Amino acid sequence: MLIRRFTPLLLSLALGACATHQPGASSEARSWSDARQLVLVTTADWDSTGGELRRFDRDGSGWREVGTSQPIAVGRTGLAWGLGLSAPRSDGPVKREGDGKAPAGAFAIGPAFGYAGTARTGLDYQAMTTNDWCIDVPDSAHYNRIVDRSVVTAPGVEKSTEPMRLDIHGKNGDQRYRQGFVIQHNAAAAPSAGSCIFAHLWGSPGQATAGCTAMAPELMQPLLAWLDRSRKPVFVQLPRAQYAQLRGAWNLPEINNPASQAPSR
Repeated sequence: MLIRRFTPLLLSLALGACATHQPGASSEARSWSDARQLVLVTTADWDSTGGELRRFDRDGSGWREVGTSQPIAVGRTGLAWGLGLSAPRSDGPVKREGDGKAPAGAFAIGPAFGYAGTARTGLDYQAMTTNDWCIDVPDSAHYNRIVDRSVVTAPGVEKSTEPMRLDIHGKNGDQRYRQGFVIQHNAAAAPSAGSCIFAHLWGSPGQATAGCTAMAPELMQPLLAWLDRSRKPVFVQLPRAQYAQLRGAWNLPEINNPASQAPSR
């Protein structure tokens, strides 16, 4: 999902990531071979609604984990292959608008956003207002964009159901979008391929989402402070079996997942 006001920045990030070549990497992995930060989410399987988030720095000796794994929630119907730095594959479902699935694959990380005027983060930041909406209407010219509805009047914009100030337009002062960042799924805005994908706060511990990745404020705050756009961070989200299959080709770190952890449904 692209924030309209940041399109030039995000385009330059994508082009810059293609400039280096890492021996042994797949053609997909080369598109993020100069990433120096990795946000990694793994789930037990395609249908799990919960999982673990880890973060890694990369230097000359490879990936180094920062902190420890933390619980997160994903889509209410699990994961499906999304459109990002990696292409959908044939060994799982494919993300579609309204399917309740969070996108699997590798994605650039876009700007941070929130209710406050400023935020402690190395990402670009956009304070959301009552007029900011993410357009989830597939036939709109602004599909998968955050726009100011007091300015943009294109057909379909008024049909969006995704206000960025949930505390104003939602119920009980909803805080889920108080802090978050954009996961660049479907940046080309292919119709019905899925829209408005974020990492944001969860409504309650473990509460599944409509397709985003949600977490506790105690995880989001240090994550935003750590993320730095100059280090070209990448977001990878996969079921464990797919992670094991792709780890080598994508030059990802080895992780230990507790075998006793049951899938979250």
